[in-house]
Amino acid sequence: MIPGSDIGTGLRTSHLAAIRRPCPDTWRWRSVAGVEGLLLRLSALDADAENAVRVIGFFDRLIATRTGLDVLARKASELAECAMGVSSPARGLRVGGAVPAHAVRRDLDDGTVVWMARDGKPLPLDEMVLERFSIAVALSLELSRVPLPSLGDPALVELALSGSAGEAERSRALHLLELRPTTPLRVLAVKGRPTGLSAALGPLHAVLAPGEIPAQEGETGVSAKVPAIEAPRAWAEARTALRFAAPDEPVVHADRLGGRIALASLPREEIAALPDVIALDSLDPQLVEVLTALCRTNSIRQAAAAVHRHHSTIPARIAQAETALGFPLDTPDGRFRLNLALVLRRLRDN
Repeated sequence: MIPGSDIGTGLRTSHLAAIRRPCPDTWRWRSVAGVEGLLLRLSALDADAENAVRVIGFFDRLIATRTGLDVLARKASELAECAMGVSSPARGLRVGGAVPAHAVRRDLDDGTVVWMARDGKPLPLDEMVLERFSIAVALSLELSRVPLPSLGDPALVELALSGSAGEAERSRALHLLELRPTTPLRVLAVKGRPTGLSAALGPLHAVLAPGEIPAQEGETGVSAKVPAIEAPRAWAEARTALRFAAPDEPVVHADRLGGRIALASLPREEIAALPDVIALDSLDPQLVEVLTALCRTNSIRQAAAAVHRHHSTIPARIAQAETALGFPLDTPDGRFRLNLALVLRRLRDN
């Protein structure tokens, strides 16, 4: 309780009329940005009535503009200088990550948990901030009328993968897909016909794989396993892995690429200008196929079998390639250079 005032931890909406009286012009807010500028940091405020009303005004402005839960939690965290969030398993809602063990919690009527997790000593206005944050969250949930239950699986998958959607929207979509935000899954980028929980995103299909990876028809990039709430990052990783795929290697796992994944960040125009890539472009496709098989098998006989040629014809084809490329292919350095050029050429074209 703040001395000399009726502002305390039990503050409810009924108190607002008494609290929101005209304030001195020296600190009257004129915009949301103005409120934030006046508040600066919670650690700089004393627990007096004037600063308590500033906190109330801060959250009232966010409520008045119908701020979404993600932004609401972020703004509250910035003000409090500590983590704040919302968790509602029944709604499939999670904002700010899992509830830390040391967090101070407030339970809303429907079981939603609103929390504040400060690592250090509590600040004088922590109770006030958590109380007002709880009211703002309750109103936001009451005002939220996103018709997610009417969406089909593809639309929910698309929302779960959307980098522009907030954590609240993604967690609700996951809930309707019967996935928890913490459920481990992989995301697949498929160039072909998908199998499993999927959605068409541009020329590709995205597949959510919380269990075994389903076989796909077509080249496929597979992300590393991540919590379901991080699906947008996994989707980007799966698309990167897909760029390394080829008919002779149709499935590529991002977490098995190692350092090669860094090559995907090179601009296509820079790759196209590399002499080794230009030299490969000058070769006929059948010879490039032979070279690819040679790098894959590291054996002339096995390479010949892979391209359905007699092994006696391969040395001459390799000699032809060495002349065009300008370096020998029978040394470890030469094989590495050839394999690198083939990978870069594939990245340029995918």
